[in-house]
Amino acid sequence: MSSPAADEGGVEELRPRVAASVLVAMLVLATVAVSAILGDKIVPDSPFLQRLGTGDTPPSLAHLAGTDLFGRDVLSRVIYGARTALVGPVIVAAGSFAIATVLGLVSGYFGGLVDTAIMRWVDVMLALPGPLLAIVVVGIVGGGYWTAVAVLVVLFSATDTRIVRSAVLEQRPLPYIEAARTLGLSKTRILFVHVLPNVAPIILAYVILDFAFALVNLAGLSFLGLGIEPGAPDWGRMLFENRNILFSNPAALLLPAGMIIVTAISINLIGDWLLERFAR
Repeated sequence: MSSPAADEGGVEELRPRVAASVLVAMLVLATVAVSAILGDKIVPDSPFLQRLGTGDTPPSLAHLAGTDLFGRDVLSRVIYGARTALVGPVIVAAGSFAIATVLGLVSGYFGGLVDTAIMRWVDVMLALPGPLLAIVVVGIVGGGYWTAVAVLVVLFSATDTRIVRSAVLEQRPLPYIEAARTLGLSKTRILFVHVLPNVAPIILAYVILDFAFALVNLAGLSFLGLGIEPGAPDWGRMLFENRNILFSNPAALLLPAGMIIVTAISINLIGDWLLERFAR
């Protein structure tokens, strides 16, 4: 007969332990999310107010991260810029999730010509250089930020479709699928009521990684002048606008760059943790 202490130790071993790095990543992501939601209420100064007579200044008590070339408060712009830094990647992740889920379920479950057609589309998308294609499309079509978001949705959905298909192929020969067919359930019900819940955790983990990749890609497009419109508080755009004042006010460049890096790393850590936890 086991002792209570031994039982308690066994229960503790069964509980999933969260690494300190993942907890820090969650804290970082929560801070960015709060900044995105309440940015206009918690900024210390207006992110749009220009002080042309002041120009770029180093950090001080009045402006904790200094000001940019137009005298705008850098810290306020970084906080306010969390909104565009999160909204676009969220839409990319959600859009690619929706497209990939439908295509991956259909491809993996039905097979045959349907599977072949969808997989050839995936192969074409994966063969294209994603960032370069986004630059070309945004440059030709115009539309800036939202056009870039739409292009990334299509590109990211290709990779996710292959992942969903692989997960469905693992589920298709299992007994519960055969039991559902025997009961006469429709294929739609089998796919979305029985198969989808079993593959959703793995899909969710990869969708979070899509969020991180979208964040970096959109910031890169903004740096090239193809994302958000000029003057808007955006981390990628701030890198472009403040690149010439690195020595007069390093914080104007390093702070938004640091936020992009830290946020992307945090999302990757959380995505890896979820994948490791649900893919067992």
